[in-house]
Amino acid sequence: MSDIPSNKPYLIRALHQWCTDFGFTPFMAVFVDSSVEVPMEFVKKDEIVLNLSLEACHQLNLDNDWISFQARFGGIPRKIMVPVSHVLAIYARENGQGMSFPFDASQTITPKQASPEAAEKPKAGRPSLTIVK
Repeated sequence: MSDIPSNKPYLIRALHQWCTDFGFTPFMAVFVDSSVEVPMEFVKKDEIVLNLSLEACHQLNLDNDWISFQARFGGIPRKIMVPVSHVLAIYARENGQGMSFPFDASQTITPKQASPEAAEKPKAGRPSLTIVK
């Protein structure tokens, strides 16, 4: 039975479509760890809630393994990358209808297993300045 792929990405896409079709705002709750790329200043208790409406995010890609898009946070454009395994819930903001998912830490994608786009990302270190004469 373990060879059966997860239905979670299909349910996420279906609920996103349902929200969009009926004029609701799709929100997604995400568990945040090192494999999730989100603005950390908005993370509270290892979770973040993201607006997935077509007005709020651009280049939305709901793949089987990753959810990615671009959005503005405080007026600053940011690239968002979320493994599907880290999605805790997707629901309509207006009425709360949607679906929650159990979080299984054993199903998480480590940064080494991340998509090629994430692998190409340079390591974020402390910036340094050098005086050039």
